[in-house]
Amino acid sequence: MTALAASWLPLSPGERAVAIEVLVHGPLSRTELARRLGLSAGSLTRLTKPLIEAGLLIEAAEGTALPEARQGRPSQPLDIVAESSTFVGFKITDDMVYGVVTTLRSEIVTRHDRPLTTHEPERVADLLAEMAGELARAHPSLAGIGIGVGGLVEHRAVVGESPFLSWRDVPLAELVEERTGLPVVVENDVAALVEAETWFGAGRGLDRFVVLTIGAGVGYGLVLGGRRVSCAEEDRGFGRHWIVDPTGPLTPDGERGSAVSMLSIPSIRHQVQAATGRAVTYEEILAGAAAGDPMRARVIGEAGRALGTLVAQISNFVMPQKILLAGEGVGLMEVAGESVERAVRANRHPLAAPVPLETKVSDFHDWARGAAVLAIQVLVLGTMEP
Repeated sequence: MTALAASWLPLSPGERAVAIEVLVHGPLSRTELARRLGLSAGSLTRLTKPLIEAGLLIEAAEGTALPEARQGRPSQPLDIVAESSTFVGFKITDDMVYGVVTTLRSEIVTRHDRPLTTHEPERVADLLAEMAGELARAHPSLAGIGIGVGGLVEHRAVVGESPFLSWRDVPLAELVEERTGLPVVVENDVAALVEAETWFGAGRGLDRFVVLTIGAGVGYGLVLGGRRVSCAEEDRGFGRHWIVDPTGPLTPDGERGSAVSMLSIPSIRHQVQAATGRAVTYEEILAGAAAGDPMRARVIGEAGRALGTLVAQISNFVMPQKILLAGEGVGLMEVAGESVERAVRANRHPLAAPVPLETKVSDFHDWARGAAVLAIQVLVLGTMEP
């Protein structure tokens, strides 16, 4: 594979702002685009002309649906050529690598998964390079690779700590770049999902937005002013130390009554196994609770109340315009949705605005898509910083 340009260069700051606005929110009429960016019609024409000539923007068909209502004579909207570049996103778990190829607008066009049989960093990098090579043969327009990893990631390049991979200070971006020749960005997997939802998903256009994930653990991402808030302790124990019920269960992975102890899939399975002496899957627990099994219904009911309490606490402090609940554990809402809603109401002021809670049924390919968005950001922003 040969390296492609790592950014849209050369573009002026004004041209880049126009391109990003159309990428994230387009197609847009020139009138709407000028309004969003505070530009005069003449300035917009000056900025868009080189973008159209370079093939970054196109004048879309007259019948293209626009996000804003149109009155009077319709204008020909501007849009991005989404298929002009493609991106690889990888989500690494303890036993699998989930891969996707996306367009410039993060639409998944291909999925490609491989078992992970070793956690040795060099061999993991070899596997990622092999997968990228296989994908490049079918998608020669690959422009970058994004990788999502559970744990602490530094400078979007080095995995500082990943307990489930037993990694410390692994320069994963460098290892994969050496093998592929493509620009590589690495990020905490929850942070990657937040970026994807902020640019192209449930949080697009919102100033205050929260992503809450439940699955192997509990993840949290905060967007203020339309930008993800990063912090030094990201993914280093949020769920283990957020206590939602001081009298709740004590499990191996969290403090008593913490969000992890009450909501994570391993903790829910641990509670059921401790009571029955038999290991069962999360899906079996949900099904049993829905069917009225008393013990499983109790555990799932407590988890629902814990989730509602957590959602209410987040809403009380952050006052988000929307909370997105995602992750492989969101099936909890189908069985315990009423418990969640009651707990939210019980922990909010009676006159408080309703909590805008959106549930996204997702799998590991959604996490991989989030990683691909990291690579898209590097291309369009021309920097590793979002």
